[in-house]
Amino acid sequence: MSDIPQDLLYTEDHEYLKPSGEPGVVYIGVTDYAQGELGDIVFVELPKVGAKFKKHDVFGTIEAVKAVSELYSPVSGEILEINGRLDAEPALVNSSPYGDGWMVKVRMSDAGERSALMDAAAYGNKLG
Repeated sequence: MSDIPQDLLYTEDHEYLKPSGEPGVVYIGVTDYAQGELGDIVFVELPKVGAKFKKHDVFGTIEAVKAVSELYSPVSGEILEINGRLDAEPALVNSSPYGDGWMVKVRMSDAGERSALMDAAAYGNKLG
């Protein structure tokens, strides 16, 4: 069974939104389910700091041994930080998807977009 932290929000595409502790700022990454389905992550391509994305825009790609997948932004906003550790250690996405394997830190431009995301119970139901 996949790990589904209760305090995060989730997308249909298996990305998560994690509060950063700063108002309007969140971390985005892929869920434990997603990394398990992809298998061993070998490369993550992320945007530059300052890049702006609308909800559901592709903000990068994640490459595993068996597949390459696009990463979709759960909310609109500006990239404040990328997880530079993923350049040298892409497997952090496998070992710690909700911790050291986060991908981008974003300042949301419309916090109301969070209401369209799933809570842990709804995401768990989606996964079955």
